Amino acid sequence: GLLLFLVVLLSCCWASSSNLSNLFIMSAAEPSAKRSSGDVREGILLGMGNPLLDISAEVEIALLEKYGLEADNAILAEDKHQTIYEDLVNGHKVDYIAGGATQNSVRVAQWLLGRKHATVYIGCIGNDKYGTELKEKAAGDGVNTQYRIDESTATGTCAVLITGKSRSMVANLAAANCYKKDHLDQAEIWSHVEAASFFYIGGFFLTVSPDSMVAVGQHAAKGNKPFCMNLSAPFLSQFFLEPMMKVMPYVDILFGNETEMAAFGKAQDFGTDDLKEVGRKVSALGKENGDRKRMVVITQGDLPTIVCQGDDVTEYPVIEIAAADIVDTNGAGDAFVGGFLSELVRGSQISECVRCGHYAANLIIQRSGCTYPDTPNFV
Repeated sequence: GLLLFLVVLLSCCWASSSNLSNLFIMSAAEPSAKRSSGDVREGILLGMGNPLLDISAEVEIALLEKYGLEADNAILAEDKHQTIYEDLVNGHKVDYIAGGATQNSVRVAQWLLGRKHATVYIGCIGNDKYGTELKEKAAGDGVNTQYRIDESTATGTCAVLITGKSRSMVANLAAANCYKKDHLDQAEIWSHVEAASFFYIGGFFLTVSPDSMVAVGQHAAKGNKPFCMNLSAPFLSQFFLEPMMKVMPYVDILFGNETEMAAFGKAQDFGTDDLKEVGRKVSALGKENGDRKRMVVITQGDLPTIVCQGDDVTEYPVIEIAAADIVDTNGAGDAFVGGFLSELVRGSQISECVRCGHYAANLIIQRSGCTYPDTPNFV
């Protein structure tokens, strides 16, 4: 029960093969920041994760009191909370957002890439009205969703109750926890894997279908396609280390914040709290595709982002922002990854990948939820 709670809480809070190979040989310390105008085609980036429909509304304190909720908190829905979603929909002006950490990152990448269906997203939803809403919202964002439909389980949802600048979240993972590899094995679904050139899967999926992650990782390694993963939460390194380490040999780029990376370093008995040294050690872990060194990207909130590849370590300052301009930090990490991936897909230098990640994170924290304007202005 506790592990499932943590999964849900943190889910809510937070080219040619030769060209692909060259992309990772570039030093992260390139002196000039150059973007590539490389072609973006349909299906170039594929993500897998736990899809949730965020149902967000400004509410009165009385609604929090009715369900025994606290502001600025996130909990797993209990039986007494099951009617909260209908209360939100029926009594308030609600916003529906296609959520879940990995889906957020894919949506942000899609927004920045601009071409419809440049991204594909795989996960599991239920056969219900919230599942329909989730599909419609993701489609409206330009994402090509290939959901597994679980006929017996409700679509995962996250109620977001807004009071002023505070948010109380009530999450129900539900069908998102029911993904099965037999869906991935279907010819139509696997064709999207074969067509993709880049892959991104959040660590939360380790609790759902690690065998699916390994299958995609093996495909990526054989085809010399970059495979990216996120540590996602400290508890995954603590309690799901075995499946994580089965996937790690296929990981070309590993994302994580300072807390997550420290927890992984501790689980690996690295014997150091120095994030740069942890990054170097993670980069040196065994790897299936030996043609390029693993890249480790460590975000630290308002502190510089660290990029490690082999013995090369580079720091990139984030964009400064006044505290008064910060509206909601929950989607910052997801947005950073989405921005990074969008430039990676274009074939840009790593410095540009990080710069775009910073741009996306800076923009998202000035808005409510993982949302963005119609058109990006990243140049």
